[in-house]
Amino acid sequence: MNFLTIGHRGIMGVEPENTLRSFTAAQQAGLDLIELDLHLSKDGALVVMHDADVDRTTDGSGPIAEKTLAELRVLDAGRGERVPVFEEVLDAVTAPLQAEIKDVAAARALAEVMNRRDLVGRVEVLSFHDEAIAEIARLVPGVRTALVASRYGVDVVERATAVGATTLVLNIRRLTLETVERARKADLRIIGWVVNTQDHLRLVRALELDGATTDYPEIKRTGRFTA
Repeated sequence: MNFLTIGHRGIMGVEPENTLRSFTAAQQAGLDLIELDLHLSKDGALVVMHDADVDRTTDGSGPIAEKTLAELRVLDAGRGERVPVFEEVLDAVTAPLQAEIKDVAAARALAEVMNRRDLVGRVEVLSFHDEAIAEIARLVPGVRTALVASRYGVDVVERATAVGATTLVLNIRRLTLETVERARKADLRIIGWVVNTQDHLRLVRALELDGATTDYPEIKRTGRFTA
């Protein structure tokens, strides 16, 4: 399998994260996949934003869950960009997507879109939360899922297999050979994140991972030549 370079929230090191501008730039840079984050608005829209509130990435304040989509639309998400919904990203780019869900409610909303638009082949669903992965797997036959972990031990492999995930997306700073070897025995793919330096890229290559999630498109180019 070819080594995959995945754009983190688009290419958030260059453009405002989780915006159509960032996703379009990631596609134009030739990244293999684009990762994004989903939350539900007060009125049930699948809003593309990482945090549970809007404070860090917009000129507004307060929780996403307490705002309607109309209220979110008036916010500036960076360089004049508006907060997108998931369906807009699907239409704006053609690249395969990794959609990270934060809870079971978001899993149910995403399942409805995936089934309606037949997205099993295009969208892989990620989550830090085992129950969200289990829920999307129950609702979307054949969906590909990945367990994300930042602070973890080798038991992350058993967690992934228990919910039927086929991929682990792991914090590169905590990744060990023992975890990699155990994951390989379980036939799991492994993606390292966030890979923004040549040292981290060399580690990804040395551990023979399947890909890297990055904030910067240059990793795609230099990754071809890193032993």
